[in-house]
Amino acid sequence: MTTAASPVPLWQPDPARIAAAGVTRFQTWAAERYGAPAEGGYPALHRWSVDELDTFWTALADWFDVRFTTPHERVLGTDTMPGAQWFPGATLNYAEHALRTALDPARADTPALVHVDETQEQRSVSWSELRGQVSALATALRALGVRPGDRVSGYLPNIPQAVTALLATAAVGAVWTSCAPDFGARGVLDRFQQVEPVVLFAVDGYRYGGKEHDRTETVAELRRELPTVRAVVHVPLLGTPAPEGTLEWSALVEPAADHADNSTDNDNGTDTAPPVFEQVPFDHPLWVLYSSGTTGLPKAIVQSQGGILLEHLKQIGLHCDLGTEDRFFWYTSTGWMMWNFLVGGLLTGTTIILYDGSPGFPAVDAQWRVADRTGATFFGTSAAYVMACRKADVHPARDHDLSRVRCVATTGSPLPPDGFRWLADEAGDDLWIASVSGGTDICSCFAGAVPTLPVHVGELQAACLGTDLQAWDPEGRSVTEEVGELVVTRPLPSMPVRFWNDPDGNRYHDSYFDTYPGVWRHGDWITITDHGSVVIHGRSDSTLNRQGVRMGSADIYEVVERLPEIRESLVIGVEEPDGGYWMPLFVHLAEGQRLDHELRARITTTLRRELSPRHVPDEIIEVPGVPHTLTGKRIEVPVKRLLQGTSLDKAVNAGSVDHVELLHFYEDLARRRR
Repeated sequence: MTTAASPVPLWQPDPARIAAAGVTRFQTWAAERYGAPAEGGYPALHRWSVDELDTFWTALADWFDVRFTTPHERVLGTDTMPGAQWFPGATLNYAEHALRTALDPARADTPALVHVDETQEQRSVSWSELRGQVSALATALRALGVRPGDRVSGYLPNIPQAVTALLATAAVGAVWTSCAPDFGARGVLDRFQQVEPVVLFAVDGYRYGGKEHDRTETVAELRRELPTVRAVVHVPLLGTPAPEGTLEWSALVEPAADHADNSTDNDNGTDTAPPVFEQVPFDHPLWVLYSSGTTGLPKAIVQSQGGILLEHLKQIGLHCDLGTEDRFFWYTSTGWMMWNFLVGGLLTGTTIILYDGSPGFPAVDAQWRVADRTGATFFGTSAAYVMACRKADVHPARDHDLSRVRCVATTGSPLPPDGFRWLADEAGDDLWIASVSGGTDICSCFAGAVPTLPVHVGELQAACLGTDLQAWDPEGRSVTEEVGELVVTRPLPSMPVRFWNDPDGNRYHDSYFDTYPGVWRHGDWITITDHGSVVIHGRSDSTLNRQGVRMGSADIYEVVERLPEIRESLVIGVEEPDGGYWMPLFVHLAEGQRLDHELRARITTTLRRELSPRHVPDEIIEVPGVPHTLTGKRIEVPVKRLLQGTSLDKAVNAGSVDHVELLHFYEDLARRRR
């Protein structure tokens, strides 16, 4: 595997942009107050942030005016991994920080949330309205007996009610967890049954692709199978009446309006009965996120109120460079960590844009239309969507007003070099393109956006602040300009405090720390270039290894999917019982195409020319489709297990797959080969 490094940047920020960036202002301020390097730009600041971990995170909390109601004894009680203890003794509340903008009289009536659906109709919720709804709902949750540490679940799409429910849960000190309504009952139960929620917020259905999808039967099954749920809150997205035994959403949040009508304002324009924010320890659980769960029950990942607060302030305020004048849009669902990240935009006083609908309805350019109509300044999407737009010959900047968009960011998979070039050509002039990489495990990024650095084709700009990101060889040596395992050698505040139902911590330890003791191994192949950027090559747990040469699946996908005949591809390396190695390439063809001798030859020639002879597959096989996790990532390891003869029920958790019927093809292929 080689990097896609180009000596000439695709984009370079001008001096005015660098000077105005939040990260530049933070560095200047931290140099005066905390001894950060005043010179050397971002590379020097990053080096200081990992060398002086305690000082950096103290400075960051100070810069963003984090409110500790009780002071911390020290920054790191212990810096060992796993088990790092951040800001012991400190108490705070995430929701209190997320709603602070409502206290500013100049901003209270401006939008905190802008909601858009497939009709492109917009509905705004002001900061004061959001604060009032959170206050009322938190009061209702307390009346239902919800206490700090209880779990509150949401079976909700990307709508304002989901944001309100999350913030009210955090205000109470309870623990939020959510699934999108396109998850079937089994996928939801695999997640929620682990954490035993006491309250369930649920929609009656959702709209997607121009159709209404009823979910009343699914919700009824969730009610039957979640015995710990004491109250179900009905959110009537499709307008159905509340089922017997449930509570109406409106009845729980309307008291906010009634109370506001009868109240007087204090000197700063806020309600005289503000929300009650439970002050909890820094490491108190904020939410539970879930891994894809393709090979077993999803890991229930617990992240803390304080850890997420600091990490998202850093990422959104410094790396994404967002503030009170910005509008933050990322296409996501409540079943993906990027939704939690998007909600974090409230921490910096940024208006967040919630889009509930298909990414490509009524046409492929649907997301660009949302960015245009809502005045988004930061537009986040998936690499797969960018490449789909490229193949469909979409022209975003020509057909839409994207003049306010300063940055287009992508995640979910590495953005191929052609994706960088297409965005530069088609999505606007002077466009900052940020490919970012992190994961549900930290609900953030290890590497990605830096507003003051150049963008090189195929590369993530740099490791993030406070993140001691390295590429390690099998002997645990740090390497540059070589492929290695993505590791993080010092703790981050948003690393999981634990997994749910993992009392001895073994599952947590084995997920990240079994290869290099005391060092986080994430499971990606990366290259760190000599100028500090990062290239992602794909997952190391589905590594292709031919004749001792390791190859990344992402490199192959990038090359193969440039061909217009290929809709999507999947490559698997299978170690066989006789010591052989079989590497098939599965291709899902574009409509009207067929896998004839000429196309096979073009695929083979292209891989040999642009990568190496070792990257040429043993077979090229047409498939009816490529299976994905519910968050849109290609499933490689379960397919490999199927091809090695593992039964379907043991190879994959069916509830974690978008189209489980596609796996029967690979199962049948394995049977025929045997």
